[in-house]
Amino acid sequence: MRITFSDAAVEYLTPLLNSAGKQLKFLHNTAGNGCADNGIPTLTLIDEPTSGDVAGEADPLPFYYEPRHEVYYEDHMKIDYKPQSHTFSLKSDAQIYSYNLRFIK
Repeated sequence: MRITFSDAAVEYLTPLLNSAGKQLKFLHNTAGNGCADNGIPTLTLIDEPTSGDVAGEADPLPFYYEPRHEVYYEDHMKIDYKPQSHTFSLKSDAQIYSYNLRFIK
């Protein structure tokens, strides 16, 4: 999995990562959804990866993800940040996954 972060996303996330000593993780969050197919794409800050996490192909920010969720996403995606609305978006060349990507600090 490869995620390219836009300049705006990098500008917003870099201070959070540096000041808190955190790392990024891309989740397919199924908590409370009842079914893995209904997962919500989520970007979160973590202290360290868990044993099942793998490093994604980062451009330019490194991130981790759980490989069992790769099936729900394309190989290459982009995360953008809109400062006006304080929202992230997740998209690929083929589709838009979310205009309001969930972000957990």
